[in-house]
Amino acid sequence: MRYDNLIQPDNEQAATLIHITDKSRFENWLALQSDAARTAIKAQKFEGNANDIAILPGDKPGEWSVVAGVSDAAEPGVWHLAKAADSLPEGTYRLADYDAGDAMLGWMLGQYRYHEYLSEPKLMGPRVLLVREPARIPSAILQAAATALVRDLVNRPAGDLGPNALEAEAKRIAKPHKADVIVIAGEALETGYPLIHAVGKAAMREHAPRLIELEWGDPRHPRIAIVGKGITFDSGGLDIKSASGMRLMKKDMGGAAHALALAELIMAAHLPVRLHMLVAAAENSIAGNAMRPGDIIKSRKGISVEIDNTDAEGRLVLADALTKAIQDKAALIIDFATLTGAARVALGPDLPAMFSNDESVASAILAASKAASDPLWRMPLWAPYMEMLDSDIADTSNSGGAFAGAVTAALFLQKFVPDEVPWVHLDTFAWRPTSKPGRPKGGEALGLRAVFRYLTETYPVG
Repeated sequence: MRYDNLIQPDNEQAATLIHITDKSRFENWLALQSDAARTAIKAQKFEGNANDIAILPGDKPGEWSVVAGVSDAAEPGVWHLAKAADSLPEGTYRLADYDAGDAMLGWMLGQYRYHEYLSEPKLMGPRVLLVREPARIPSAILQAAATALVRDLVNRPAGDLGPNALEAEAKRIAKPHKADVIVIAGEALETGYPLIHAVGKAAMREHAPRLIELEWGDPRHPRIAIVGKGITFDSGGLDIKSASGMRLMKKDMGGAAHALALAELIMAAHLPVRLHMLVAAAENSIAGNAMRPGDIIKSRKGISVEIDNTDAEGRLVLADALTKAIQDKAALIIDFATLTGAARVALGPDLPAMFSNDESVASAILAASKAASDPLWRMPLWAPYMEMLDSDIADTSNSGGAFAGAVTAALFLQKFVPDEVPWVHLDTFAWRPTSKPGRPKGGEALGLRAVFRYLTETYPVG
């Protein structure tokens, strides 16, 4: 994906013009057009609907312009230009009496393609948009690159993206920012991070589990922990998934992809924070030494966990990572995880479930999600359901049963976070089952821009 497709205009006359309209303004706009333009619009059955595009003839041979329908022409939404960026031919474009605003991001993401494994990828030349707000270009480019990183990592097959690949990615993003990366892997996890070890030990030989930590920033700044679930493939363990349930489990490291992308955003934006990123990476596989239903494992925090379901493994690796973040004095913890199917049943694929133990932080993130057009939906940490996690022979079980699965998963994680530390848990799908303009089917960043906007507003640069 290219990130040079937004530039400040120096010769607007050489660029193809894009007109913007919407359903309510279409008739008035149409009345101002030439007879030739109205004929072309009628022939293309363009009526100003969102994501519709029509080509208009120019006054000279070879000249042409574009009209793009959007949901509301008065508000430059993120996805207003995504369809145009995807559909128009290679070239340079400019908007007619319209500042791109948030639509800069959609223009770039509309050109995203994942073609790593195609022998003959259909490569298109860049479609460059001239914009009149050059100060907004760097942020738009950073967010497009971060979104593309999440998509690339989630789209990559599990055979080519194990825990070692997540470690390599952490080292890649750390290098230009002089961040420190610390990795504890393999059998060394057993004493310090026993839950991560238990989940990953069945794949120890080929895909050794690990805790990947990245530290960056001035130690005098507020310490922010970003935690990601990095299950690089989830068979379900001995409580094995069905074939259909396993088909997309390459994406079970989507939380780690979000954590890596957010860490890179924070460093590139030079936010005044002390960043502590933690990725708990493992493959939940099956072997003779696999974690069994009924096993009891003592966590890093000392809480003993009865394994009720080996397919409820993501919360286990997160628990040890959350404990490490607390021990290192995090002032705020935000975790990303593709944790439960129950969240998708409740909210569908586009809407991550958000849980938090802090009202002010939760409200601020929800406001940021709305402003960033990156929606979240808050779900309750419903304390009475904590009893669903009771065990007769351990401090807790890892699975709450058939009801309120997203809530009980979050309540399990809450056991590892003291009330006085603000904590946000995002149960995100990290995937789009169908395509939309600027948002192709496949891996997706859901909640990433919302959290980044919250952090930039809470910890402004300068």
